[in-house]
Amino acid sequence: MKYFAPALLAIVLTACSPRASQGQAPGAAPHSSTPAPIEGVIESEVIASGLEHPWGVALLPDGRFLVTERPGRLRIVAADGSLSAPLAGVPEVLAQGQGGLLDVTLDPDFARNQVLYLSFSEPGGYGSAGTAVARARLGRAGLEDVSVIYRQEPKVRSRGHYGSRVVVGPDGTLFVTQGDRMNQRPLVQDLSTGIGKIMRVNADGSVPEDNPFVGRAGARPEIWSYGHRNVQAAALDPATGQLWTVEHGARGGDELNHPEAGKNYGWPVITYGIDYSGVKIGEGTAKEGMEQPVYYWDPVIAPSGMTFYNAAAFAGWKGNILIGSLGTGSLVRLTMAGGKVTSEERYEILGGQRVRDVQVGPDGLIYLVTDEDDGALVRVKPSEK
Repeated sequence: MKYFAPALLAIVLTACSPRASQGQAPGAAPHSSTPAPIEGVIESEVIASGLEHPWGVALLPDGRFLVTERPGRLRIVAADGSLSAPLAGVPEVLAQGQGGLLDVTLDPDFARNQVLYLSFSEPGGYGSAGTAVARARLGRAGLEDVSVIYRQEPKVRSRGHYGSRVVVGPDGTLFVTQGDRMNQRPLVQDLSTGIGKIMRVNADGSVPEDNPFVGRAGARPEIWSYGHRNVQAAALDPATGQLWTVEHGARGGDELNHPEAGKNYGWPVITYGIDYSGVKIGEGTAKEGMEQPVYYWDPVIAPSGMTFYNAAAFAGWKGNILIGSLGTGSLVRLTMAGGKVTSEERYEILGGQRVRDVQVGPDGLIYLVTDEDDGALVRVKPSEK
């Protein structure tokens, strides 16, 4: 969700209110209305509360959870819901606005090597910051062997749009999502910067030789795709290994994409949204050489956190995309067929709390965190009613 000065609050609230329909990009059947939350399908059970703006959750092999808190704390949550003390070794963060300690992702070989990745807003000089990723090993007393393997350049003075999901690809490379830092739109289409880009790096931070801009003068070799506004949701399709993302639009224009190597996703030249002031952004909704979203929302859902459901506990959900919604306080489910969205349903979480991250457990149940002052780790299961 975006954070704004108090003077802009009324504008932001207006921007998040219904004004149009969400739907497929041109060439596919649009939806005609915003779906209302469906009752009686899921039940939400609080595992742990008292978390201050939790941002990311990872399920440990032994049944415990790693949860980040945006102010800069990493905690272990036991199966009974008890919270550990903050773990030592977490990198310094700039915890202002949307910044702080953000995503946590386990290495695929975590059970053997105990390696994890953290994304965070890394402070720079004169109040600046940038998205960064650290690699560390989970030890008995906290994090060990901590090293920063990726830093967004340039660092800028801004309170938001860090993006900041970390996804491990099928080949072990890391996709790092980012944003336009709110006030840096001209840099999004500039390949010499990390602003508004999805990056792909090796697990040690080096650059994969097959990245699309390797060897191109004036382009950062870490870039995978560009033209992104603020990507806070990302996951791999387990059936194909393809990266999918959902990014925040402005007033309208949240997008579902499957970013491909070297492609331009348009921001801020094309968008299905308008500015919070009501002013038009860019040149329209389409332009040659720029990709269309697979699906978009207007009004926005304010997406953060996503996963593919690939289990059996929820009958008929296999292959669906699950997305956390900050704006509607719900879990959003997209049914998919042939790479397109065929339907959308929403399920309210804890009376409409902001859903920040979504994961699926080995039991097939859904685990999520709510981004509140008194945030919670929540288990979602099929309703027994």
